[in-house]
Amino acid sequence: MADNLKRMGKYVSMLLRHHPEEAGIILDEHGWTDVDELIEKVSPRYPLTEEILHQIAFGPDKQRYEFSEDGRKIRAVHGHSVSVDLGYEEIQPPAILYHGTAEKYRESIEKSGLEKRSRQYVHLSENIEQAKAVGQRHGKLVLYSVKAGEMYDAGFVFYRSKSGVWLTDSVPKEYLMREV
Repeated sequence: MADNLKRMGKYVSMLLRHHPEEAGIILDEHGWTDVDELIEKVSPRYPLTEEILHQIAFGPDKQRYEFSEDGRKIRAVHGHSVSVDLGYEEIQPPAILYHGTAEKYRESIEKSGLEKRSRQYVHLSENIEQAKAVGQRHGKLVLYSVKAGEMYDAGFVFYRSKSGVWLTDSVPKEYLMREV
């Protein structure tokens, strides 16, 4: 069952963050979709129920989704490649944040900094362990500390998602330090 939950979670994430059209899901301008419609559209592929959706959303690794106050709508909290306005307010970050990635991206990052590429934002972690966990999912870990306080003082904008992930448009290489 755990394997099936993981596959369902990845599929739901893909729909809510990148390709809602694959299942005929409609996201509003803030990334919300109807819970019942999502369950109905996913059910031909996976036996998704509201209970399982809550298990996926609030799993042990992180909060991937949020539900509207009435519980009838759901959206991904970050990581979108489709354009949505998540409504996050600008906030001053801690002095240092972290970014975990794979060795295969090191050369590009050290040349150009962190870029959002197809995503809406670059994702950063306040917790070094979380950054390590994210980076290890993609291959041999490379960990960077980010001088977020200096960036903020220089005019860069930061947001904090509901799940605690820090978001910004880019991190120029001069604000990065590779951790050993």
